[in-house]
Amino acid sequence: MPGNEKPATPKSLLVIKPSSLGDIVHGLQVVQNVARQWPDCRITWVVRDRFAGLVEAAPFIHETIHYHRKEGVRGLCNVMKELRGRKFDLAWDMQGLARSGLMIAAAKARQKWGRADSREGASLFYDETVDLPAGEGPHHAVPILQGFLKAAALDPEIHYPLELNAGPSFPWASFFDEDPRKLFVIFTDSRGVGKEWPKFDQLTHLIWQHIPGSRVAWCAGKPASPGGDIPEGRFLNLTGCPMDEMIELVRQKSTFIGNDSGPMHLSAALGNRVLAIFGPTSPSRFGPWPPGSPRTESVVAPGGVLMDLTPEAVLEAVEGLIFR
Repeated sequence: MPGNEKPATPKSLLVIKPSSLGDIVHGLQVVQNVARQWPDCRITWVVRDRFAGLVEAAPFIHETIHYHRKEGVRGLCNVMKELRGRKFDLAWDMQGLARSGLMIAAAKARQKWGRADSREGASLFYDETVDLPAGEGPHHAVPILQGFLKAAALDPEIHYPLELNAGPSFPWASFFDEDPRKLFVIFTDSRGVGKEWPKFDQLTHLIWQHIPGSRVAWCAGKPASPGGDIPEGRFLNLTGCPMDEMIELVRQKSTFIGNDSGPMHLSAALGNRVLAIFGPTSPSRFGPWPPGSPRTESVVAPGGVLMDLTPEAVLEAVEGLIFR
């Protein structure tokens, strides 16, 4: 890792963290801390184009470089070309994969730091590697990325909420003009089908039945809707909406309920109440951060089998969370 002497405050920092959504959220939480302690440092971020809107909403990020992953080798080469024409005092590869390694290799930076758990040969392009958290892994992404703060002799504490500039206004905003304890955002998707709980339909109806005046918004990448009778004025369907609208929805003061997913991490970072549902993956590694927060709760399916987790058990956890 970098030496014990406190490094000189850099005037420019390059952050390479193209994806995924949850990992970018964790990276933003760490870099927000950088901006607090290095207020005169100009921060540039390499981000996949589909997630660029989130990074650009952060007031402490001065510039983004878009990585068009779907363009394949051409997209990677375009980013590398852009970086070859730029100079930075410090560059951080927070991704730790071959493509991010090639990006940091192309960057003209006085110092290039990367993760000690990097893969695919990325570490060949680092001047220094950042230590992993103490203890046996695998570790949660946040303490791994906090290693960059510690290596720079910065206070590693994560501050809440994650600061974002005001987003676009949408016609559904008035749906959230209510007590946040009666408002629920349910995200039914996850990056892997095996991590998706199949009973959000039943849970939604239980929320309407047991929490008077409750309103529920659904969001997901693919269109979906609860079956049965839907109470008038108490349901908002934003499944299939674009990324910028999803980000704005997750920002609403409410209780977020969802699978192990990027939107879950974003809602937790923004300071909302979050109930995360886990099956085959571990909340100690992938759960909302920080663990043990009164704002968050993780429900683990019996034996890791999501089908065996009942809507009644999740409702009980929801009620416990909103009335803490």
